Amino acid sequence: MTSFLGPVSDWKTDFDVLDEKYIQFPFSIWDELRNTCPIAHSNRRGSNWLPTSYEDVTQIAHDVLNFSSTQVLVIPFMESRANTDDVGAQVLGYGAPPITSDPPLHTWTRRLILPWFSHAKVAQYEPLTLDICNSLIDNFKTDKFVDGAVQYAQQIPVRVIGHILGVPEYMTDTFTTWVRGFLEFADNSEQRFNSIKELVLYLISVIEERKQLLSDNVKLNDFISYLIEESKNNTQINDAIILGMSLLLLIAGIDTTWSAIGSSLMHLAQNPHDLELLKSNPEVLDTAVEEFLRAYSPVTMARVVTKDLDFKGCQMSKGDKVLMNFPAANRDPAVFENPNKVDLNRKINRHVAFGSGIHRCGGSNLARMELKTSIKTFVNRMPNFKIADPTKIVLAGGQVRGPRELPLEFI
Repeated sequence: MTSFLGPVSDWKTDFDVLDEKYIQFPFSIWDELRNTCPIAHSNRRGSNWLPTSYEDVTQIAHDVLNFSSTQVLVIPFMESRANTDDVGAQVLGYGAPPITSDPPLHTWTRRLILPWFSHAKVAQYEPLTLDICNSLIDNFKTDKFVDGAVQYAQQIPVRVIGHILGVPEYMTDTFTTWVRGFLEFADNSEQRFNSIKELVLYLISVIEERKQLLSDNVKLNDFISYLIEESKNNTQINDAIILGMSLLLLIAGIDTTWSAIGSSLMHLAQNPHDLELLKSNPEVLDTAVEEFLRAYSPVTMARVVTKDLDFKGCQMSKGDKVLMNFPAANRDPAVFENPNKVDLNRKINRHVAFGSGIHRCGGSNLARMELKTSIKTFVNRMPNFKIADPTKIVLAGGQVRGPRELPLEFI
């Protein structure tokens, strides 16, 4: 994926999160900006600000009055087109609460989601996740080469989320295509719009099907049916809310986690000493996962400025976007000792890979479980691997950064 807006002239005043250099080597760019211009600005795709320090990112994340979450997309969605399309209008109606909402809508929709991602509930998903990992490895365990992204990392979260939503496993590749089309190819407005439209149409059909089954007294135990049942006693939960919250689970619960899994495998394949550490000391896995999350945080979210304001000398205007650079915050030397070193034994690790404030990721328990299970299973069953060809690694960036093609060789 490459930006179509041309090369960056100055990262302080003309940054582009889709620039190939930013996707491939963002760490040195963040280091430079922190020292020279901690909050960069760019007029590409509208007026955008890019904080790079832990302090600034977390302060903005907690300030819900001046920085709204109603526009979380890093690359703007084509609202003008969506407003002329019935399905697009439904997407824009409530967005994908709670992530795209401020209080009070955020408060009660988040409360609906949290029970599905509690520690106890996530423990119920762990055997399924382990089965998925093992079945995927069974498909390539005798091969010399594997694409660690396409054949493994990308397959795990989509199947778990699909199970939670109650959708069939054969939809896995279709969901992957839709989510990638919407998030990854952000400068291709046609592909992006068609991807989200197809996904929304599918979810609308599923919601209607569940309503019919529930009216026939069929017992269902999935997230969509749960929302439908809850709507009987809460008139705030209308079809647009059910659609938006289901959409959130698919988009936020898939690309983010598969990017984290893929980045973790990529690191281990490039750093044999860390792979050996995990193999010889499996108890390191917990801190290793937290370090992978810190060092390779996949997600950047956006906030919209609600009024003209001066934020630490930056004259922000109403309607400007602030790109919540959680990955850069996690590499801030003011908070993390030797931040560009990946230390699987790092004990003090207050990373914000899952965000900060009221919008901290509600599915973090699930993501951690999927990361631990997928990494542990891969390392146990395929303990010796390396990058087959570094030139064939394909990274995506923008909203979510991570490997989309990861050629691994078993040795």
